[in-house]
Amino acid sequence: MSESVKFRKMTIHDVEAVYEIEKQSFTLAWTKEAFEQEMLKNEFAYYVLAETADGVVGYCGMWLIMDEAHITNIAISPKERGKKFGEALMREAMERAKAQGAKLMTLEARVSNVAALNLYRKLGFQNGGIRKGYYTDNQEDAIVMWVNFDE
Repeated sequence: MSESVKFRKMTIHDVEAVYEIEKQSFTLAWTKEAFEQEMLKNEFAYYVLAETADGVVGYCGMWLIMDEAHITNIAISPKERGKKFGEALMREAMERAKAQGAKLMTLEARVSNVAALNLYRKLGFQNGGIRKGYYTDNQEDAIVMWVNFDE
């Protein structure tokens, strides 16, 4: 990474910055209210932010339920992509999940998102199945992926 990136836990004060990245990244963007609910009401939610001198450049949300971490969303600001921030953010999220007691991590990714699938495989995720028509914008299937931290 050419720029220095730091990681920290998201707070309610970060919702606007995260929502801006979300809108720029997804056709099915979460609402600002959804992120507010994650911060204020969801006891399982844990979000890690990637930050440079320019501010928040990415986020990774997960739900920590018993010994599993389920990635709910991850995105890097479009203008900051290609700098390895996504990989660094995923590695940080995995370390934080382990520190919180997670033994497994799971996520869904679009079958067409080759860059993401390659990154997840590089990080040790394996295919766990297909969710047919998972994405409601175009009925695209999702690949369910898992990594076991104990292996």
